[in-house]
Amino acid sequence: MPKSWSGSRVDLHLALDASGGRRCGLESALRDAIRQGRLTAGTLLPSTRGLAGELGLSRGTVTAAYDQLVEEGFLTTRPGSGTTVADVPPQTVPSASAAPAPAGPRHDLRPGLPDVGAFPARAWIAATRRVVTGSRAAALGAGDPQGRIELRTAVSDYLGRTRGVVTTPGRIVITSGYYQGLSLLSGVLARHGATSVAVEDPGHDVFRSVVQRAGLATPALPVDARGARVDALAPGVDAVLLTPAHQYPTGVPLHPARRQAVGAWARSTGGLVIEDDYDGEYRYDRQPVGALQGIAPERTVYCGTASKTLGPALRLAWLALPPQLVEPVVAAKQQADLYTESLTQLILADLITTHAYDRHVRAARLRYRRRRELLLARVGRVAGLTAHGVPAGLHTLVSLPAGWPPEDEILAVCARRGVALRGLTELHIDPDGRPAGLLIGFAAPAEHAYRPALDALFATLPPPAPGVGR
Repeated sequence: MPKSWSGSRVDLHLALDASGGRRCGLESALRDAIRQGRLTAGTLLPSTRGLAGELGLSRGTVTAAYDQLVEEGFLTTRPGSGTTVADVPPQTVPSASAAPAPAGPRHDLRPGLPDVGAFPARAWIAATRRVVTGSRAAALGAGDPQGRIELRTAVSDYLGRTRGVVTTPGRIVITSGYYQGLSLLSGVLARHGATSVAVEDPGHDVFRSVVQRAGLATPALPVDARGARVDALAPGVDAVLLTPAHQYPTGVPLHPARRQAVGAWARSTGGLVIEDDYDGEYRYDRQPVGALQGIAPERTVYCGTASKTLGPALRLAWLALPPQLVEPVVAAKQQADLYTESLTQLILADLITTHAYDRHVRAARLRYRRRRELLLARVGRVAGLTAHGVPAGLHTLVSLPAGWPPEDEILAVCARRGVALRGLTELHIDPDGRPAGLLIGFAAPAEHAYRPALDALFATLPPPAPGVGR
């Protein structure tokens, strides 16, 4: 019958089949555990006396089983050191239906991804130590649906200082990523009678679908060289989703006149502006443009995230809300998943308040600026290619000239060569007849891998005109 070691140094479920004898059953159970990898090399086993007591066997039976497995090479024993599992490779039986583990691209030039290899590990570990040693109860106890007050306070101060956001800790909600934040907000708007949210065209298709899943229509808002055409907001639109600091995917900022116009639209109609400041920290030619929220804080939801500065795996984002939306969004958050994990919130709060977060962002800004300049230099050597957008963000849009292979064909060749990036046409609400282009991210590869990634990318493109060097 199955037994477990509950009072020993090792907890392990053993299915003892005593039909061939207790000793043989114990030997077989231990062999299986070692072969299957449930007992790994170096694991210290219980003493013969301890295991015998746990399993209801005689000590002599356990000793004999250990001795047999030592002879077979499954266990090792040294006087005074106990009995440990030998270095035996686990045996796995492949499943005919098991799918192969997904492999990432060899060269990751997808837009919107940071260099996670530059994660500030030392600062993060130091902050973790301070948080855990300071108050384990606060760090590991139940959380707050609105988010830890420590992080909300730190984020409120940080946004005011660096992005010009007008808010307070009481108006901030911490979410498990921007995806969840937009989903919660869209659901709240729909439940309160909203029917439509205008979205930029082209724009981020994933987030457009988030709004649509809440039952909201997403009328298109055209984008030109001055950003979203806010003058084209249709009557009756309840809200508009914008990326004003660095429009995704074209890379243009919203023109100052249009920023003022959309603020006036929100105040006069009661509409809501949803500002996705997805990479607002990264401007390379001057100070980052301040948040649009500062123009109409009572009619704007500011959305920020740690995904582009630290890494998407942290699942940390924040909404700076108008007062009337705080309570319903907090209620929606509580219904969705109670609260965002607390320990990570406290660590990030520590990074922000000690300015380690600022130092990390400044270092990343210098690194990404150099990478962008290298990308533009390579683009400039290929006849017909044109880069768009201001010096900002984590990607550059490159338009493809007439006469080149279709966008999807270039993307397919890139994929076969292990290069991952995105095309422009798929980001339009109606892709038919739209201009072709490539969204090239310059942040994700590790420092040593960036130039090889560019080499692999440009090797897929048509050769330059005669006389133009590569």
